[in-house]
Amino acid sequence: MNRTERLYAVAEELRRAGRAGTSGPRLARLLEVSERTIKRDVAALQQAGLPVWAQAGPGGGYVLDAVATLPPVNFTPAQAVAVAVALAAMPPGSPFSADGAAARGKVFDALGPADRRRAAELAGRVWFDAPARPDATTDPGVLRAVEESLGRHRVLAIRYRAASGEVTRRHVEPILLAHARGWWHLIAWSRDRDAVRWFRLSRIERADLTQDAYEPRPVDVVGEPPEGAGPAVGPAR
Repeated sequence: MNRTERLYAVAEELRRAGRAGTSGPRLARLLEVSERTIKRDVAALQQAGLPVWAQAGPGGGYVLDAVATLPPVNFTPAQAVAVAVALAAMPPGSPFSADGAAARGKVFDALGPADRRRAAELAGRVWFDAPARPDATTDPGVLRAVEESLGRHRVLAIRYRAASGEVTRRHVEPILLAHARGWWHLIAWSRDRDAVRWFRLSRIERADLTQDAYEPRPVDVVGEPPEGAGPAVGPAR
């Protein structure tokens, strides 16, 4: 195998070994290289940011930090929240719903401490009441802009069509995403109205991320969730 493949193989062997770690001689035998080569490979992995530590004991060895001994699929905070929201959509009593509730916690356990805190903060800004029905009229570009605005704390410029047909343009500071009454909504502080406003996502015709940062307002300014709704991530309901 070439060096890139070998580095990957070393990392995977360390991951499989978990907290017990594994020895340099064992890795050398497994990959059919010298112990000196293994030492160089481990040094390269450390320089690349993989948390590998030397382990004392006969023959020496290496152990991968517990945060990195998780499965090779790594989530960003936003991805962890997305997976948790999808799992929360499983109605109680449906097949695998109990396992889904348990998996929601494991998704967050797969994050490092800093990412876990960030994901928890973001998850606290998503309310959910029941499985969402398809809403094909919501522009994917609008969804992406809303997600980035909420995650990066950047003011959003939107064009919104009300139920009456009136079109307005607003600059808003997202506070929450909420699924309630059968629809997804953006709950935001409207700078133009100086108040909290609910915007149905499917009625936002355009959304643009601005360069203007904002300090996130506490969720409490929105008031209580609608009946049956609550944070999408947390203890199983």
